[in-house]
Amino acid sequence: MAISPVAATALAIALAALCLAGLDAGFYLPGVAPNNFDKKDPLQVKSTVLKISVKFFVFEMREPQMRQIVCKISVGEKEAKILKEKIEDEYFVPIKRMDQEGAYFYQHVFHVGAKGQYARSKDEKSFIHNHLSFTVKYHRDAQRDVSRIVAFEVKPYSYAACDLLNNVKHEYEGQWNDKKTRLTTCDPHAKHIITSSDSPQEVEVGKDIIFTYDVDFKESDIKWASRWDTYLLMTDDQIHWFSIVNSLMIILFLSGMVAMIMLRTLYRDISKYNQLGTQEEAQEETGWKLVHGDVFRPPSNSDWLCVYVGTGVQFFGMLLVTMVFAVLGFLSPSNRGGLMTAMLLLWVFMGLLAGYSSSSLYKLFKGAEWKNIALRTAFTFPGSVFAIFFFLNSLIWGQKSSGAVPFTTMFALVLLWFGISVPLVFVGSFLGFKKPAIEDPVKTNKIPRQIPEQAWYMNPIFSILIGGILPFALYPDLHLAAPVLLHLWVLILVITCAEISIVLCYFQLCSEDYLWWWRSYLTSGSSAIYLFLYATFYFFTKLEITKFVSAVLYFGYMLIASYAFFALTGTIGFYACFLFTRLMYSSVKIEY
Repeated sequence: MAISPVAATALAIALAALCLAGLDAGFYLPGVAPNNFDKKDPLQVKSTVLKISVKFFVFEMREPQMRQIVCKISVGEKEAKILKEKIEDEYFVPIKRMDQEGAYFYQHVFHVGAKGQYARSKDEKSFIHNHLSFTVKYHRDAQRDVSRIVAFEVKPYSYAACDLLNNVKHEYEGQWNDKKTRLTTCDPHAKHIITSSDSPQEVEVGKDIIFTYDVDFKESDIKWASRWDTYLLMTDDQIHWFSIVNSLMIILFLSGMVAMIMLRTLYRDISKYNQLGTQEEAQEETGWKLVHGDVFRPPSNSDWLCVYVGTGVQFFGMLLVTMVFAVLGFLSPSNRGGLMTAMLLLWVFMGLLAGYSSSSLYKLFKGAEWKNIALRTAFTFPGSVFAIFFFLNSLIWGQKSSGAVPFTTMFALVLLWFGISVPLVFVGSFLGFKKPAIEDPVKTNKIPRQIPEQAWYMNPIFSILIGGILPFALYPDLHLAAPVLLHLWVLILVITCAEISIVLCYFQLCSEDYLWWWRSYLTSGSSAIYLFLYATFYFFTKLEITKFVSAVLYFGYMLIASYAFFALTGTIGFYACFLFTRLMYSSVKIEY
C-alpha cells in the first residue's frame, strides 16, 4: 500500500481514535435506532475526527482477524522529528486502564508512543505504538441470530502483539507486497511467533515502521441501551474535585460579598433619597434617582430585544426542565439519543414561554404589532441555527459520511418546528399580549434627559466586554465534572450573570446613563464572545485538524453553541436588571 510518511504520522496519532458503526457518535435526532448485524456482515470503521470511513481496517462481524497489515513507512529526518515531538508531547487516543481495586475504567486516550531506555543504557529513546489490538463486544439475540455492538476496546503495543510477553519488531521476507507481505516476526496463519527480539519499535531515521492490527469479538451481557454506562464511569483522579469545589466556593463567597455590598449601598442610597426635605435639595442630588423619569423609557430597537429575551427564556426553560428530569433519573447522558430527543422536544414546547415573554415585554414598550414579534421570535434563532446546521450537514453529505443527518430526520425537524414550535410561539404571544401591561414604578418624562459625558471605564463597549469575563471563567473543567457539580455550576452561572449585570447597571445609572436595557442583555451575553474566542484558540493550539471540512464543522458547531450561550446568559442578565431597577425605583419617594 502506498502511503506518505506524513499521512502515516497522522495515522499513528489517530489510529485508535476510531469507532465502529454501532458506536458512532453521530447526531441522534429525533431518536436513535440500533443496528443489527449478521455474522460476516461488514463493519465500517469510523474516524472520530469527521465520522468518515477509514479503509485501513476491514472488520467483519464475529470474524476474528490476526496480525493484519495496515501499511509500511520509511522514516526520514522530518518524519522522525514529528513523531518524536508527538511522543514527547504525549499525544493520545482511547484506551482502558485498571484502577487500584482491580476494576476496569476506560480512559478516553492512550499515548501515541512512549519514552524509554534500553537495558544497561542511559540514553532515552522514542518508541511508537505500531500495533493496535481491537476487541469488539456484542450482545447477541439468540432467536434471530443477530448481534448489536455494545462496546469496543483497543490496546496499543510497540510491538507486534503476537506474544504479549515479548517485544517484537516486524520483519518480512522477500519483496514488500502491501498486505500480502509475509511477516517473519508474526505469521497470522500459524498463529504463533516465529522470531522475537527484546526491543520494541523505536523511531529511527532511515528505518521502516510496519503498522498492523488484529480484531477479536466477544459476546457480552451488556444490553444495547446500557452500552455507554462503562465509558461514563470516572475515577476520583479524573475529576479534579479539589479544584472544582475550591473554584465554586470562591465564586460563591465573592458572589455573597458583592450581593451584601450592593444591598448595603442601595439601602443607604434609598434612605438618603427618602430623607430629602425639599424639592431644591432633590434637584441638587446626583446619582441614579435623577434619571427616574427616563430609566423606563423604551430602548431603540426594542422589538429585537423582545425577540432575544423570548429566545433566552425558551433556552432557560429547556435547561431547567432537563436538569429536573436528570435529577429524577428520567434522563441520562448514557442514552445520548434519548437525551438529545428530550432536549429537542422541550425546546419545541418551550416556544409557548418564548412567545409569552417576548409579547409581554413588547406590550410594556407600548408595542401594538404582536404578530410581528411572534413571527420574529419563532424564526430568528431557529432559522439561523437551521441554516448553519443544514450547511454543515451538506458538507458531511459531500464527504459521504454516515454521521450526516438523513433527509427524513431533517424533514422531521422541520415538521416539529413549523407544526409545533411556531404555533406554540403564536399562542404564547397571544396570551402574553392579552394580559394587562406591566406598570412602571415611576412615570416616564416626555422629553428625554441629556446623558452627561461618561468616564472612559463606563464606555458601553468596554463595560460590556468586562462583564462577560466572569461568566466565561466558570467554564473550565466542566467535561470532568460530576452531574451534581454541573447542576451547581448552572446555579452559580445564573447568580454570576445576574450579579455582574446588576453591578454594572447600578454604576451606569449612578453615572446618569439610563440606556440600560440593551446593555444589561449584552453585559452577561458577551461571555459568548469569549467562549468562541477560546474555541478558536483551542483549535489552533490543541487540535490537529487539517481537513477543511472538519475545521468548518468545528467552527460551525461552536458558533451555534456560542449563539445559544449568548441568548441564555443575556436573558439572565436582562431579567436580573429588570427586577433590580423596578425594585430600586419603587423604593424611593418621587415627587412630580
